[in-house]
Amino acid sequence: MAAAAFLCARAAAAALRPPSRGLPRRLLASRVAAASASGEGGGGVEFQGTVGFLGLGIMGAPMASNLIKAGCDVTVWNRTKSKCDPLLSLGAKYEPSPAQVALSCDVTFAMLADPESAAEVACGAGGAAEGLAPGKGYVDVSTVDGATSKLIAEHITSTGASFLEAPVSGSKKPAEDGLLIFLTAGDESLYKRVAPLLDVMGKSRFYLGDVGNGAAMKLVVNMVMGSMMVSFSEGLLLSEKVGLDPNTLVEVISQGAISAPMFSLKGPSMVKAAYPTAFPLQHQQKDLRLALALAESVSQSIPTVAAANELYKTAKSLGLADHDFSAVIEALKAKVQSSQQQ
Repeated sequence: MAAAAFLCARAAAAALRPPSRGLPRRLLASRVAAASASGEGGGGVEFQGTVGFLGLGIMGAPMASNLIKAGCDVTVWNRTKSKCDPLLSLGAKYEPSPAQVALSCDVTFAMLADPESAAEVACGAGGAAEGLAPGKGYVDVSTVDGATSKLIAEHITSTGASFLEAPVSGSKKPAEDGLLIFLTAGDESLYKRVAPLLDVMGKSRFYLGDVGNGAAMKLVVNMVMGSMMVSFSEGLLLSEKVGLDPNTLVEVISQGAISAPMFSLKGPSMVKAAYPTAFPLQHQQKDLRLALALAESVSQSIPTVAAANELYKTAKSLGLADHDFSAVIEALKAKVQSSQQQ
């Protein structure tokens, strides 16, 4: 494989076409499946360069894996080096610091757990910014608040490199299947440059304009998701309390106007009190906290989210931080038990 050029076979040539007249430029979404089905692109788009990937947790590992499997030349780093081993076995290279990854690659992606980690990996000692220079790009796909994203952007662009925030909507399974949704903002030329890579890892992508807009969109999406899970949990518990089969409730919901894949996927496990981790509960609570801060900054009341956040905090106190966020139902169970004992 040539070091400077490789083919990301799943990316469609439509990615580089001007936006459709029917869509506002900032809300342009590219759907690779549709392009492939129509035969556009003649087999894919060639991305010139090498790709770095920082952070190989529950989301980063499958995302980097998909890039490697698509034929991309990928160099990886993770705080716990052993997490790099499965990627190395697929053909990835390894560098011992974010700075060295950024130095050796044309474009570097970062998927970190929280704003503090994202800022440290990008801007701290040995961070990616130390290895960046004009002509290079940095794409942060972590979920952070707008202020952190802007701070990272400032450090990255001060090196002459380009910056794109691109938080994702989707959890472990969509990451594995290459079906994430990218909510991007920042340097539009970098967005176009990495579009083929985004299309390998995701099913759609939105360009939202200035840095901070992608972060805000992701927080709003996860805010809605977290609140929905609390309401769903209440429904499961109430249905059982009044003598209904909660599994039947899941089926009824799946066939109605409020049908959502999340309910159908997680409902059966929740009924069994099993919470295999796809999106850690502590990350959901972190996103609700950030969404509350975002709302406060614009004087927007979001009382439902505030109440949901308290339940996720209770679930964390019960030792459920690393379980799937659907384990928030256990906080409701504990609340009922506590009220019965009083």
